[in-house]
This record gives sequence, structure tokens and C-alpha cells, in this order.
Amino acid sequence: MQNGLTIDARMIHHSGIGTYLKYLIPKVIEHFEVTLLADPNCCDEFEWQKDLRIIETKSGPYSIKEQFELSLKIPQSECFWSPHYNVPVFPIKAKKRMVTIHDVYHLAFYHLLSFPQKMYAKQMFKKALNLSDRIITVSEFSKSEILKHTRIGEKKITVIHNGVDNHRFKLNSNTVLKENVKKKYNLPDQFILFVGNIKPHKNLKNLIIALDKLQLQFRDIPLLAVGKREGFITSDTELSKLLNNDSKSTNRLYLISSVTDAELPVFYNLATVFAFPSFYEGFGLPPLESMASGCPVIASDIPPLQECCGNAAYFFDPSNPNDIARKIEDVLSDDTLRQNLHEKGLEQSKKFSWDNCAQQTLEVISQLLEET
Repeated sequence: MQNGLTIDARMIHHSGIGTYLKYLIPKVIEHFEVTLLADPNCCDEFEWQKDLRIIETKSGPYSIKEQFELSLKIPQSECFWSPHYNVPVFPIKAKKRMVTIHDVYHLAFYHLLSFPQKMYAKQMFKKALNLSDRIITVSEFSKSEILKHTRIGEKKITVIHNGVDNHRFKLNSNTVLKENVKKKYNLPDQFILFVGNIKPHKNLKNLIIALDKLQLQFRDIPLLAVGKREGFITSDTELSKLLNNDSKSTNRLYLISSVTDAELPVFYNLATVFAFPSFYEGFGLPPLESMASGCPVIASDIPPLQECCGNAAYFFDPSNPNDIARKIEDVLSDDTLRQNLHEKGLEQSKKFSWDNCAQQTLEVISQLLEET
């Protein structure tokens, strides 16, 4: 076993980055001696935490405090790995640095940020890319965006796709579990499902507008949005206005802020169709999780979703609620199309695994540590 890898795991319970950490850390500790920077109380639930050293680090991401704490607490090590662009900007004791950049939303939509957000994003991305010896990103699209918005050299960047847990997200024949989830959340027999944090670029607004444009026979089918909304809806003024206007479509919108890890795959299994209208993504885990669970997927025709979904999703223009409505109607009304998406989705999801993601990540770490 090789020595000396320190990982910033403070965001292990965040949605996308947390999923990334939860699946990769257990694989990495099989090959390296690992130290985590984290709140120890947040790691108690993981069996693997017994096999590594945890340095208590409680400062929040994007804070001034985190910069001082990281600089002080990162131990002597061969490599420090940050799973996000909020890297330490001060000198650290690690010999090498590695960062994972999931997307560059804050650079691509720079014009939408407040002045403090602009300054933070610009400086932190610059530091993250320039201070790191290796950069991992999760799609060819994200790599192209990094190159487009920065001056970093292409040779430092490695693309490693995220994975799908096919043991967790799969066809579920447990009727008792399904009925229990339906009863707990009072779920209807048919519903459209959205999963994701409710941020402006997730484009939930246009999906809600599309509900009002559905033909009469589909007007009773509700939309279930599963994802964190605190602090997000308020920042999306257009969505806030839509919800406050109490339109017919919002009366058919059910917002569920959180479900358990065991319940989420059941939601995918119960849904009639999964809709993912995002304007911008680095990768797109929810559509693949839906596919692995057998739920037909309709999604934005943006490059990162085309990259990960292949020909297994039914694509629409995310800026056009009429097109979103038409694609929903197509899937709801056409049994052959729905079955085709179901079958292709199951096959497409098998192309992405956390084992492959971990193996490629381990190769990058090994190569980095071998360099003088």
C-alpha cells in the first residue's frame, strides 16, 4: 500500500460532490494510506472510516475560514486532492496537488453572478487550475469548457466519467417497498419525476410551464420535484414568481426536499417518465440513475447530457416549454417509444460504473506520485 494521500471530504454529504466522494474514497483507501479532512461526526455512518485517519475540519466551503484551516491542517503528504474548485490558496505541506472540476458553471454564466461571486469564482478557478499538478474533470464537455474559459494547458486535464451504482439503481420488483414509499409520500399512480437541487440553471421553471401546455388527457399527471430547495428557489426570481402566481401547473407540482438513499431508486421505479430540463451540467447523474432504474428519460439537448445519455434519452430544447410538453406527451402516449427508452436506458447506464471511475482515478494518482 502506498502512503500519503490527503482528501478534502468536508462536502461528503453534498449532493453531486458527496456522491462522488462516497463512491471513490472506499476504492482509494484499498491502495493508498489516506487522511481525510472532515467533520468526524459526518463520517460515522461509513464502515470504511475506521481504516483511515480523519483530521477534524469544520469550516464551510467558500469561506475565508476554510483557507486558513486547510493551510494549517493539511498534513505532510505526497498528494492533496480537492474534489471541488475551492482549493487551498495558501502554501500546504503536500508535495503534489490534484483537483476535480465537475463543471465551470460560474465561469460560463459569469454575467449572472453578483460582483463578490464574480471575484470569488474568477480567482478560485484560476488558483485551482494553476496550483494543481493534475486536473480531473467528468466529461469531454467540461474539459472543453475549462479550455474555453481559462488558459490552462490541456495536458494537465484528464477526463474520467462519473459512475452509476447499478446495485442500488436497478429494476425493483419489491412491491411491498414500492407501496410503502407510495403511501409515505402519497404518490399517484402516474407522475413525471425531476431530481436535482432547485437552482436557476436546472430550469425547473420551463418544466412547470410545460405542464400547462400538455393536452387535456395528460393534465392530471403531476410533477414531483425531489431535491434541496432551501436557498435555491429564492435565488431564482422567475421561478419564485411562477410559484407565487399559483398557476394551474403549480397546483400539480409536488416539492419533496429530501428522500432517503433507499427511497430514491424507488421513486425512479415508480415514475412514468423522468424529465431533466437543465440548461447546464458537467455530467448528469440523475438521468443515468433513472435509466438504470428502468424509467424512460427525456432530457435537454445540451452536449454533456448527449455525451452521457447517448441515444437512450428523448431530447428536447430546454428553452422551449412547447417542445418539452410535446416530448412528454410523446412518451406518455406511445407505449413502443416508452419501452424503447426503457431498454436503451438500461444498456446505456451499464457503460458507467464507479469501479471504472475509481480505477482511472487511481491511475492518475499513481502517475502523479511517480513524477519527480
